[in-house]
Amino acid sequence: MPGDYFSAIAPAYARFRPHYPDALFAWLAGRAPARRLAWDCATGSGQAAVGLASRFKRVIASDASAAQLSHAAPHPKVRYVRATAEHGVIRRGTVDLVCVAQALHWLDAPAFFAQAAEALAPHGVVAVWCYRLLEIEPDLDTAVQRFYHDVVGPFWPPERHHTEDGYRRTDFPFTEQAAPAFGITAELTLAELGGYLGTWSATARYREVNAQDPVPAFLDAVRPLWGAPERRRMARWPLALRVGTGPP
Repeated sequence: MPGDYFSAIAPAYARFRPHYPDALFAWLAGRAPARRLAWDCATGSGQAAVGLASRFKRVIASDASAAQLSHAAPHPKVRYVRATAEHGVIRRGTVDLVCVAQALHWLDAPAFFAQAAEALAPHGVVAVWCYRLLEIEPDLDTAVQRFYHDVVGPFWPPERHHTEDGYRRTDFPFTEQAAPAFGITAELTLAELGGYLGTWSATARYREVNAQDPVPAFLDAVRPLWGAPERRRMARWPLALRVGTGPP
């Protein structure tokens, strides 16, 4: 990872980052040659690892950040391991599914893909995905886009552009398969929206540089659009997913 943007905000990351839909894990499990072992690389606080555990006998979830792992959701089928993505933590030829959720852009992709190819069982599956900017309703979406582009925009690390194009320009050295469209949904209060925006790497960098948090001003600006702060509004994050298989 070129920079550690999330260790300092690991508690908020675990609390406010959205969880992936079960339909995604069901579909991926259906593509895998078996359901013995999944590897969730760059797991963060385990959002994908716990989802995989509902479909696989065992899950190994690795991350380079001890702080992130310390806030990962425990699960009896998940073993959390501190390790970088580019160094093998899995026995060769044993993994039915390798995943990277919302993190490939932070990795040395060629080195990671080499590790994934070695770890895969015959006909094993590799899946990488990210989510786009959340959508709530037009007026609020405009405010979030302004925050994204104009307020914290100058503070996004350069790797962020990979999520904006859905990893389409990332070399993906596997036999690619078509994937259906998936999305994350969650009902958020205004405070939870603010908590989520606070976990962005650009927001963290803004705070570091300016010694000021930009989120409260954003919340003040959108409060008239939101209504009662405790009101829950449905948010949706479209997923961009690439899936491929290794050699037989």
